[in-house]
Amino acid sequence: MNKINRLFSIAPMLDWTDKHCRYFHRILSQHAVLYTEMVTTGALIYADSHRFLQFNSEEQPVAFQLGGSNPADLAKCAKMVEDYGYAEVNLNVGCPSDRVQNGQFGACLMLEPARVAECVAAMKNAVKIPVTVKSRIGVDERDSYPELVEFMGLCASAGCETFIVHARKAWLSGLSPKQNRDVPPLRYDVVYQLKQDFPQLEIILNGGVTSLEQSAKILQQVDGVMVGREAYQNPYLLAQVDIQIFGQNQPLKTREEIVLALIPYIQQQLAQGVRFNSITRHILGLFHGENGARGWRRYLSENATKNGADERVLLQALSFTQR
Repeated sequence: MNKINRLFSIAPMLDWTDKHCRYFHRILSQHAVLYTEMVTTGALIYADSHRFLQFNSEEQPVAFQLGGSNPADLAKCAKMVEDYGYAEVNLNVGCPSDRVQNGQFGACLMLEPARVAECVAAMKNAVKIPVTVKSRIGVDERDSYPELVEFMGLCASAGCETFIVHARKAWLSGLSPKQNRDVPPLRYDVVYQLKQDFPQLEIILNGGVTSLEQSAKILQQVDGVMVGREAYQNPYLLAQVDIQIFGQNQPLKTREEIVLALIPYIQQQLAQGVRFNSITRHILGLFHGENGARGWRRYLSENATKNGADERVLLQALSFTQR
């Protein structure tokens, strides 16, 4: 039974949403659903799976995003994800990078809806946690609404009940991954129509969301909203999610309170040999738009990589915001 409240979630972002980032985001919001970076089935099966799968229990609810196209491998990895205690396993059918295409997964899989359905069915049979799909609204010239409906219908028949839809199509030739995040036009109307045509499914909209006010409007049409780059670059946005989106009656945390709440985690991680800047790189945007933001970013950037850097650097950086 799917019991995760997906009103608001933070997108899986390669090189960004690692366990340190997610711990920081969880301090900001207790209710937003967090996602790992995409990890390929090959990395889990043939490399050090624990390195990719380990996470902090405080991150829950947290979902693991898999990249792959072999049903047996995806089923095996989904079981590994479940055994580690994740709340959800998500299949990436939306990433447009060349590396992903060469591995025959990501957005190019939308061109093979029957294969995606086979992958979903195998994963569903392997685990009890929810199996979800993150996709685009189309790929290259294969971007008609009937083709999207066919894709959704086949995946739903295979057992997927939750779809996260990036409201842009993917151009697999001619555009870089960065351009694919901006150049193809946003088509929220297509995602809204999906919810009309598949009322029994949970439809989450992703793409171009930059504020909670915008999120609230989107939530009038679909079941949830997923925010990506804005949540990373302007993370204090997340401090208001529990109040504005989830309706919690609680005081708004200050940025200073958030920094201080992170210090015990930093001390714990440093004791385990983690590099200080592996954590602080995720918090550079905390004072985005505030007085002292530039001093905060510069001091952290210049000092977090030095030998012996610890939470004292964080407190010194904080002083730039209080002048």
